[in-house]
Amino acid sequence: MIYLRNAAFYLVFYLGSVVVTLSSVACLPFSRAAFKRWVERWSRLQRWSVRRLLGCELRIENQPPQRPVLYALKHESFFEAIDAPTLFDSPSVFAKKELFDIPFWGRAALAFGLVPVARGEGAKTLKAMIRAAREKVSEGRPLVIFPEGTRVPHGVRGELQAGFAGLYKMLGLPVIPVAVDSGPVYHRWLKQRGVITYRFGEEIPAGLSRAEVEARVLDAINALNPPVRG
Repeated sequence: MIYLRNAAFYLVFYLGSVVVTLSSVACLPFSRAAFKRWVERWSRLQRWSVRRLLGCELRIENQPPQRPVLYALKHESFFEAIDAPTLFDSPSVFAKKELFDIPFWGRAALAFGLVPVARGEGAKTLKAMIRAAREKVSEGRPLVIFPEGTRVPHGVRGELQAGFAGLYKMLGLPVIPVAVDSGPVYHRWLKQRGVITYRFGEEIPAGLSRAEVEARVLDAINALNPPVRG
């Protein structure tokens, strides 16, 4: 049964992803609203496929505030990255610049309002990134960042990227840390049945020192991990 579930998931979600991506780019010159709906359909398609085809349960603990904040998510698999437009209301996600080179997807990502993160490209690039993020906040959109910078295996306490504290300071926004434990279920070719949980932590105010905000975020996003190892 697990092989049949996975075959159905890969067929439906990945074939559907091609259709949705091409459709979103095709309608972009004519209707921004229609384009946005196509992107959100892609995110909902993944969640539907995970629940209905893989047989997984999704749990959400606590409710996020309905105002622009900086959400800092644990990153264990592609699930939470694709799920962001369903989990949040029109989020602007910080994503690696290399992802925007993917044909069609990169154009759609920029049009939806994702913010490219170019590491090590100097102060000018950083200022452009902050300016883009502030524009999204002025539109009432939440910001979403994966502060570890890459996927980290479940049970491993990763380090935060050095740029996270800088973004936190320059944006001047409170942070909501979000723990997620998608790794054991989703981060493998043969995906498993199980439960994926989001846990929204307590709001961390703006203006804290780098050491304090990093420690609090790191503790909170690992709240669903088993005892950690270095």
